[in-house]
Amino acid sequence: MNIILPGGTIGILGGGQLGRMLAMEGRRMGYRIGVLDPVENCPAAQVADFFVQSELTNTQRVMDFVSQVDVVTIETELVPWMLLADIETGQATRPSSSVLALIQDRLVQREFLQDQSFPQTPFASIKDHATLTAAAQHVAFPAILKKRRSGYDGKGQIRVAGAEHLNEAWRELKEVPSVLEAVAPFKMELSVVLARSLQGDIQLYPLAENAHRQNILHTTRVPARVADTIRLRAEELAVSLSEALDYCGVMAVELFLLEDDTLLINEIAPRPHNSGHFTFGACVTSQFEQHLRAICGLPLGNTSLMHPVVMVNLLGDLWQNGPPRWDRLLAHPQVRLHLYGKTHVAPGRKMGHFLLIADNPDQSYQQAESLLQDMMNADSRENSFPIKNSAKEPFQKQSRPLETPA
Repeated sequence: MNIILPGGTIGILGGGQLGRMLAMEGRRMGYRIGVLDPVENCPAAQVADFFVQSELTNTQRVMDFVSQVDVVTIETELVPWMLLADIETGQATRPSSSVLALIQDRLVQREFLQDQSFPQTPFASIKDHATLTAAAQHVAFPAILKKRRSGYDGKGQIRVAGAEHLNEAWRELKEVPSVLEAVAPFKMELSVVLARSLQGDIQLYPLAENAHRQNILHTTRVPARVADTIRLRAEELAVSLSEALDYCGVMAVELFLLEDDTLLINEIAPRPHNSGHFTFGACVTSQFEQHLRAICGLPLGNTSLMHPVVMVNLLGDLWQNGPPRWDRLLAHPQVRLHLYGKTHVAPGRKMGHFLLIADNPDQSYQQAESLLQDMMNADSRENSFPIKNSAKEPFQKQSRPLETPA
């Protein structure tokens, strides 16, 4: 086993906010950080030791990049698994290409979970009109029709109320290979963030309770408001899954908790996860440091929660009235603000997050919502002093070739 000590070089494929926070923790620990991404001045490039601007399809530039590092990791599962397989022939890649191949295809992921007897919602594959008809008979409605590849944060998926709407929904997805999944009647969304080392050691972070708005994570509160029996079952599922994948690094398992307290696996994220951002400020070891420890062959860190915490995502919608009133947010002494350095603002785009750390999680949850609403209602013109806006472009829809599904 090749242990990479501080002073070594870590290469990150993808330059979004997860890469940025990995780079920040890595440099603090004494590693050199290289980032490859198609977008100039992407969030991770701003804090890396060196940056290569390149499409992932440019094999020569990618291979030149990985020749400069000691280990390769990813900050988005959109990195082509075949590219990772090519890199593996001469360089350590963690997670492995086999994990990425499984995660990138929703059908393959669902079939893997089925073969391993993990609990999940009923599903059916759709590749042509014959399988479309069969799927409508196999899966109860309402259901979600999802592209097999490249969907995240609600993109590439459509809610289907009944079988009579399925044809129309599939046409809207351009009739690409898809998966139809029954809607799970959940009462709570949970996630387990864990790390598994090269030696197979596992450390679990406290169970997180998540709330989504328009298919994008809005808040995470920790600890989750569930009984210990549910927490233990969630942790057992996540640990078993990491071992079945022979995983190395930080991963997240998203779960649905049903009314009868059944747990279903929703998705697997082979990387640090948005719902684990609370660890970067509220835990002894952040998920980003932990990921680097794992992929470098080091012992895993302590995952203890130092304080109950609420994490709130900051989306581009917050900029509609001009630069947000960060002074109002930071007036609360227990707020930790993280902005990602993105240069384009767009509705629904993750621009940052904040943590509110307090002893009373119910009270802090209400306070966090109030702080966010206060900023949403504020007009930047109220300022008696200038506030610099990290977004140089007007508030409008922008596209990014390699967006991080976090």
